[in-house]
Amino acid sequence: MSSGVTTSTKVIPLISSGTAGPLGALHLPRLWAKLTLGSAGRLADGYDFCGAGFDQMTIDGLGLDREKTIAYVRDSKPTYLQFERWVVAQNGGNVPKETIDAHNRAITGYNHADDLAADMRKSSGHDDPATKDAVTLNMLEDLDELHAQVGAGG
Repeated sequence: MSSGVTTSTKVIPLISSGTAGPLGALHLPRLWAKLTLGSAGRLADGYDFCGAGFDQMTIDGLGLDREKTIAYVRDSKPTYLQFERWVVAQNGGNVPKETIDAHNRAITGYNHADDLAADMRKSSGHDDPATKDAVTLNMLEDLDELHAQVGAGG
């Protein structure tokens, strides 16, 4: 099973921010995928290698150092489970459930600003103004990008 769709030599990261691995931390699999793709020069254009939004929220929420995290993935090229074990090791061998729960609440509770959410809904053809959460809107944006690249004859 792949973590994205290949477009030429670039890959759209299709792992949702609402996805967690065995550790239970939301967005961590997507962060790993983006760092892995970015380190290899394979991240699709328009995607931040390590952005200021959910990527940074995950790094901060799990007590990681941004530069060390980027360097670890770039230099060690870990599998996802190796990356999770590294995250745990960076936290002294244990990431408390309370830490993961607080991080997950921050991810699921994050809404885009009204104007950005409206633009994203309009772009994807989603008419429900109640949809503001960034996890859903970002996923729709990824799927729209997939469709633009391969589904619409791209």
